[in-house]
Amino acid sequence: MMASVDRLVCNGRKLTVFLPPSYAWSKRDYPVVYVQDGGKLMESCYRYMERFFREEKVNELIVVGIHTEDRMSEYTPWPAEALVEGRPHFGGQGRSYLDEIADTVKPWIDSQYRTRPERAHTGLIGGSLGGLAALFGAYWRPEVFGKIGLLSASLWYEGVLEHIRAEEAPNSDLRLYVSVGNREGLDKPNAQRHMVTHTLAMCREWTTKGFPTGRMKLAIEDGGTHDFLFMAKHFPEALAWLYPYVDRYAAKQGGNAGGAEEWKEAEEQRVAEEQRVAEERRKVEEPQPLPSNRYSVPGTDQFEMRSGITGLLYRIFVHIPVKPAPDAGYPVLYAVDGNAYFASLAEAMRLQTRHPRGLPSGLIVGIGYPSDEPFVSDRRFYDLTIPAKQEGLRPDETVWPVNGGADAFLDFIEKELMPEIGRRYRADAGQQALFGHSLGGFFTLYTLITRTKLFQSYIAGSPSFWWKERALFDLLPMLTKRLDLGETGIRLMIGIGTEEKDSMIADAKEFYTRLEPYQNKEGTRLLYRSFEGEGHVSVLHPLISPMLRFLLAEDGAELCI
Repeated sequence: MMASVDRLVCNGRKLTVFLPPSYAWSKRDYPVVYVQDGGKLMESCYRYMERFFREEKVNELIVVGIHTEDRMSEYTPWPAEALVEGRPHFGGQGRSYLDEIADTVKPWIDSQYRTRPERAHTGLIGGSLGGLAALFGAYWRPEVFGKIGLLSASLWYEGVLEHIRAEEAPNSDLRLYVSVGNREGLDKPNAQRHMVTHTLAMCREWTTKGFPTGRMKLAIEDGGTHDFLFMAKHFPEALAWLYPYVDRYAAKQGGNAGGAEEWKEAEEQRVAEEQRVAEERRKVEEPQPLPSNRYSVPGTDQFEMRSGITGLLYRIFVHIPVKPAPDAGYPVLYAVDGNAYFASLAEAMRLQTRHPRGLPSGLIVGIGYPSDEPFVSDRRFYDLTIPAKQEGLRPDETVWPVNGGADAFLDFIEKELMPEIGRRYRADAGQQALFGHSLGGFFTLYTLITRTKLFQSYIAGSPSFWWKERALFDLLPMLTKRLDLGETGIRLMIGIGTEEKDSMIADAKEFYTRLEPYQNKEGTRLLYRSFEGEGHVSVLHPLISPMLRFLLAEDGAELCI
């Protein structure tokens, strides 16, 4: 028996009703899930849903697609201006829309079909703005909807995250599925670029306020963009999470002496399944070691870590010294573009600290990406830059990657990576340094200016001052003002090759010159090194030894390196 589809109208509202295969011959009552945008998510995967029913991944249920003629109005919680000039503004009629579903559409569906009308068996799912409407179903009509699916929900919408932070978490018996692609909105110049960070912030906010982790599933689609392709992919997965197959309805309604016992057993199975899923989620979110049968630098670790802030996956490389750690722990050097630079840094540290009179030992943490390539262009352009509009093609005639994720990347480093390194290794929180080269040098100086005290030392190799029309010089007064007031001191080394572009050399010298008046004030230590005969790439290796001495050597110390 195949599923069937009814197309109806309720009080002027078009509906598409999917009835499961057994509906025509059984006498059972069925859970119901209401889906925005006319059920397009459902229509894209009828056969796939039937497969889930046959394989007992999902309890059979009725799916009601709710059509709208004005999603910009009906799916938004309050009015807001359009994101793009010339487009209609957002109408903010979401409350009326949800009330219509709860007070008109749902009672009518319950009167026309064999449904289980209780909130525990009633769900609401949507994608994009439709997901935003589903979110407010949990807030505004919690007595009606007990299962909510947010598929790439438009949580960038003005005021939504503030609302989530101000309100209590939804009812703890709610069952919630959240999916987002970790590339959603990254190419947008407007509020939509916050798709991922706001989604993850919502989940953190709710769990912090006590929402049970076992009743919420967060699915991050690696590489996923804000496209129907990915929303439709997650629709059956949302059904499987919200309506997991347990034959408890028949047991409860059986009316025999063993029914109650079967119901109890089924409920125990459900709770155990929720706990299992929560444990699997915990394991996935914890950094996982990478198995490898290839050569690796001795004395190093590597693991992968998915950020709960950006949703992106990072490969972390760590050099662990042989010498015992000082009482305060090892100094730490964090290096971006870890795929390219970590091995060279680790080998230099290993060799130059081995002698009793060598450099003091330190941890090196390379922040890289899941790739064997030295540079992962699309990821580094996003992580290491502030937003800038780029016209035309790059100098190598390739398309400019998405940019502008520096602040989110810094949040990952500060709030997730640094605590993780402190948990795994004996790290001195008072001796931490940041190194970056090229765009990484831009990122290092941006961090120095905007989060001066996050690191105690900064090393910028061949910084890309050209990014966003020399924006670092526009931002520099933020730092010099604090230096003028004596609020902070800085430790900064800038290194560059003599064979690099004249403009890059001139910019590096100018930046250093503007800071030079603060030398030795409030502990400020500045060093500018020019490397004869070296270009933009070859300068890296000559830079490493002076960098390590700048970070680790005491003034006047006689070293055997």
